[in-house]
Amino acid sequence: MPFRPILTYPYRAVAYRTTVLKMPPQVDIFKKSFYVLITLFCIQRRKAPLKKIVIENEIFDLCPDFYRGLVIVSDLTNHKSYKRIRKLLKKEIDLQASSATLDDPRIDAWIKAHEKFGSSPETYPPSIKSLLSRIKDNPALPFINSAVALFNYISLKYHLPCGGDDVESIEGNLTLGLSDGTEKFIALGSDKEEPPEAGEVIYYDSATKNVMCRRWNWRNGDQTKIEPETKKIVINIDCLLPTDPETGNQARDELAELLVTHCQATVSTHALHSECREMEI
Repeated sequence: MPFRPILTYPYRAVAYRTTVLKMPPQVDIFKKSFYVLITLFCIQRRKAPLKKIVIENEIFDLCPDFYRGLVIVSDLTNHKSYKRIRKLLKKEIDLQASSATLDDPRIDAWIKAHEKFGSSPETYPPSIKSLLSRIKDNPALPFINSAVALFNYISLKYHLPCGGDDVESIEGNLTLGLSDGTEKFIALGSDKEEPPEAGEVIYYDSATKNVMCRRWNWRNGDQTKIEPETKKIVINIDCLLPTDPETGNQARDELAELLVTHCQATVSTHALHSECREMEI
């Protein structure tokens, strides 16, 4: 029987021991070298631990009704410009600019949530308040790429915070929790480090402590930004009452369908809430 390299040896073992010392003596040095290389390759290619999306208990202490819809995108074509999405977004911008009001219970819910963790919603407004204020002042938004444009469309239509991150720029778990003040943050488009304050709600990489979003949904980080080359994304659609989970799922599912239709995306949809606080991706 021909010799086969051992590929299921414990990872702590040295490749030499997994191959050369278990070979028949008649195997020449060239074959031994080849098998060492193959074994090293297989060890390096071993399956990495699955990442998780985690909502820490402190978030539900602040807001027991918090509900996060999720779209997991494993592949997409993310255009720098796309006429159909531009038209879709522009139509919604014009509608909201003429009809929406900032005196809305859905916005008030986020203002109160920010106040609960000691953040001033006037100085650091929730993202949906910022977005609506912006289009009411000037009914236009820059087209960053298709995925970001669709996030903005869903945010405006449903008055919900919606955003996403490049999964391949993340090493650990994608965690929503409270800052201990030691995390790192560089704002989108900046190169200046602005660490969060202790007690802030942050969305962060548990391995690197890099913050993807500060003050729950106030400002996005630069490291996990979505670019035209991005293929894998985790998208969050966040809900607080009076927006119920059914409406959150409707917004999530519409976004998923738009990504499939316009970005040829491969997607799956999920949700986290007080009864289900984490999931593997």
